[in-house]
Amino acid sequence: MNFKKLVKFNINNFIPYKSARSMCVNGSVWLNANESPVNNEFFLLNKNLNRYPYPQPKNIILRYSKYSKVNFNNVLISRGIDESIELFTKIFCRPKIDKIMYFSPTYDMYRITAEIFRIDTVNIFLKNYNNFNYDIIRKNIKFLKLIYICRPNNPTGDIMPKEILINILNICKKTSLVIVDEAYIEFCCYKSVVHLIDKYSNLVVLRTLSKAFGLAGIRCGFSIANSEIINILNKFIAPYPIPTPVCNIVNKFLSNKFISFMKKSVLEINKNKNWLFKKLKKIYFIKKVFKSYANYILIKCISSDFIIKKLESKGIILRDQNKNFGLKNCIRISIGTKLECKKLIYELKKISYKNIF
Repeated sequence: MNFKKLVKFNINNFIPYKSARSMCVNGSVWLNANESPVNNEFFLLNKNLNRYPYPQPKNIILRYSKYSKVNFNNVLISRGIDESIELFTKIFCRPKIDKIMYFSPTYDMYRITAEIFRIDTVNIFLKNYNNFNYDIIRKNIKFLKLIYICRPNNPTGDIMPKEILINILNICKKTSLVIVDEAYIEFCCYKSVVHLIDKYSNLVVLRTLSKAFGLAGIRCGFSIANSEIINILNKFIAPYPIPTPVCNIVNKFLSNKFISFMKKSVLEINKNKNWLFKKLKKIYFIKKVFKSYANYILIKCISSDFIIKKLESKGIILRDQNKNFGLKNCIRISIGTKLECKKLIYELKKISYKNIF
């Protein structure tokens, strides 16, 4: 049987998202996936694994709503942010009719998910936020259902000014959902817009425990939105999205004790980031070091391919951004421990000018 004939025609030539962990390289210093360098170890005893978990565990929603300072009815739990992106796409967008908008360079799953569901995309390249062009939104407003804003943005680390976001919310308040991806917001919590949920019914905020909480391995995320939107999502989300062991872990990590631990880890990571930022600016072949509000730093080099391969040979794994539009010769560096940051700088300093050319 030719299985390709069974697959939707738009999928046969589909290029999938390349996750950091799918890169089959050996390394000892992993600075390519924006993970927390802090390993959370604890003993977990699960009971009643013969029973299905609650679809939306109330104790977890209660704890996360308290942590996020939103109403209980404004929260939905999902398998990471990626499931939320998929849910919004398949619920709100009609194939070959509706559109989603995003501002590149940014997280690629917005585009990829739209492509899978045959939803047209409007990709706006943003070099900076000066003189933001609102007319592009107005021009596409008729069939524009979702606008994704990664804030802080991955991979650049910058953050869309709040006033621009509010203007976008007002422009499409009766036509489109504005979905703000706050995966990295704990690293700049004062920049969150979750408090605007009550004022703007078309605002959605996506959150995750993968980054600052250091729980990337359990795949747990949250959608925070108007209660009517949450009710719609609840109708279409998988019957049992969060496994019992994950529920137990999340319940533990949303306690006051572990939230305090997370905040201390964030302070340490931000401290390492500031140290690394200053050191990177002194490396001769690095042309630009981008200011970052997240747990990573984007740099522009003379030759990113050479730098990536050279560091891989030393066991240091970074994320190449060279193929992203507008990011030629750019590399994203996740912030590791102080020792890992020092090792990175040490190896970068060893690279000579003649080797690059």
